[in-house]
Amino acid sequence: MSGNSIDTIHINFNEESLWVLNMALALVMFGIALDISLSDFKELFKKPKPVLVGVLSQFLLLPAVTFLLVISINPLPSVALGMFMVAACPGGNISNFITHMAKGNSALSVCLTAVATLLAIFMTPLNLEFWSSLYPPAAAILTTIAIAPLAMVKLVFLLLGIPLVAGMMVNYYLPTLAKKAAKLLKVASLVFFVVLIFIALYANRIIFLDYVFYVFWIVVLHNLVAFTTGFSIAKVFGLSIENTRTITIETGIQNSGLGLLLIFTFFDGLGGMALLTAFWGIWHLVSGLILATFWSSKPIEDKKELA
Repeated sequence: MSGNSIDTIHINFNEESLWVLNMALALVMFGIALDISLSDFKELFKKPKPVLVGVLSQFLLLPAVTFLLVISINPLPSVALGMFMVAACPGGNISNFITHMAKGNSALSVCLTAVATLLAIFMTPLNLEFWSSLYPPAAAILTTIAIAPLAMVKLVFLLLGIPLVAGMMVNYYLPTLAKKAAKLLKVASLVFFVVLIFIALYANRIIFLDYVFYVFWIVVLHNLVAFTTGFSIAKVFGLSIENTRTITIETGIQNSGLGLLLIFTFFDGLGGMALLTAFWGIWHLVSGLILATFWSSKPIEDKKELA
């Protein structure tokens, strides 16, 4: 592994591929939104506690715990930036499926997806800027890159906000069509997205091979910390087993696709950031399925929740 070169190199991803990545991410969000209705938001008002705990875990605790992890392991600066990027993103696009498989609260998962997506428009750029600026090595890179926060907010809105609203409208006016299209779009867009990540890694396989083990173990550790954070805060607030599983998954499954897109758009595919985020996009599929498989075999006998 050659020094700090990963902090200066950039992952090759041309404009055509970036445009396709934009469309793929928007399509993933649209497919998710086809399962979301206005009634899902009523969950926030009827039982706000689990939703508020989920938002707290995703947008406040995970970035803060990530900062503590970064100063503990002292990764290369661009890798640290990648960790902050992942932690700043909302829940991932497979969290609803993983939650259902793990016998969690699917309604809560859907509600959190909708709420987190809306909050991410502002919270993702804010968290990235704030926590990265507190870690001097990462802050040094940020000073060399002219980030336009409003431009980042605009892009996140276009990729998440508009598809969310559009998908919900289709669900409202054409519910039968939405139900059929959702199943197809979710699978097709997710496969397409994973293929894009592999293409990006293959096109930069020399860099990938140089740093594969270094980045891999950081991703595994960071992902484990994310799951633990969600599980712990849910237990602290006395949530039911179903809701605890949901908060754990929503915190550990992050929208790395959004992170990659922001990295290629605003950071010119900065090496450490792009590799860590791409690895996360692959690894959280594996870790999420392992966790869901384990929990699916564990019956839920007590569904009570502390007041």
